[in-house]
Amino acid sequence: MKNYTLGLYEKSMPNTLNWSEKLTCAKECGFDFVEVSIDETDEKLARLDMTKEERKALVDIMFTVGVPIRTMCLSGHRKYPLGSLDEATRNRGIEIMEKAIELAWDLGIRIIQIAGYDVYYEEGNEQTRKYFEENLKRSVEMAAKKGVILAFETMETEFMNTVEKAMKYVNLVNSPYLQVYPDCGNVMNATLSYGTSAVDDFKTGKGHLSAVHLKETVPGKFREIPFGTGHVNFEEIIRTSWDLGVRKFTAEFWYVGNENWKDIIKDTRKFMDEKFTVIEQ
Repeated sequence: MKNYTLGLYEKSMPNTLNWSEKLTCAKECGFDFVEVSIDETDEKLARLDMTKEERKALVDIMFTVGVPIRTMCLSGHRKYPLGSLDEATRNRGIEIMEKAIELAWDLGIRIIQIAGYDVYYEEGNEQTRKYFEENLKRSVEMAAKKGVILAFETMETEFMNTVEKAMKYVNLVNSPYLQVYPDCGNVMNATLSYGTSAVDDFKTGKGHLSAVHLKETVPGKFREIPFGTGHVNFEEIIRTSWDLGVRKFTAEFWYVGNENWKDIIKDTRKFMDEKFTVIEQ
């Protein structure tokens, strides 16, 4: 048995698949769990209002297939950020957070990856950062009540594109229920622009990295870069993450309408297997 788990990002599969098909695909391709997406679309946000019966049915599917949903990528706050200057938007953001934590509690999700920005479509300022800090503290209190970990994703924007920047808020809140779930591709691009090192940046989060997104990037581009064609040194990232205590990883990539999408998922597992040999040496 492997001494780590590797998850599959839900959006690597066609959205037309049902949950039984998605979990079965993950199993057939060798992944240990699936990371569910709750993005800013109405379709994905509607998942937060699943009935108890629907939640129970999904848990049953997990047990039947043998692959669970264990992490959540909560990017719905892009549209409804916790730091928005608009009160109604902030309130909707808090509502989304509360419902996401409740859904995680019901489904057995351990980690909710939260977006590392105060605002996205607005211009940030001192007030947006103040609102973000206030609502972050409220969110962590809600998560603590349910025993669910919130963990920052390092983003593509200046507000929180490194582990070091995320740690500012982790240290500020100082709760075991707020950690960092870095995106290595985003960190790679950020540190390249700063003239620093992704590995050194990861080390600033020692003791606070709950999991790691394994994603490929190239300078200035953050999405849909095929594994092995970018500049991320996955062996170095995995080795460093391992030394820092990380045992849960997720391969983040996207289905882009290609017919051979399942072959790409299988190839990704093979690609990662090769990279993870660094922890077995």
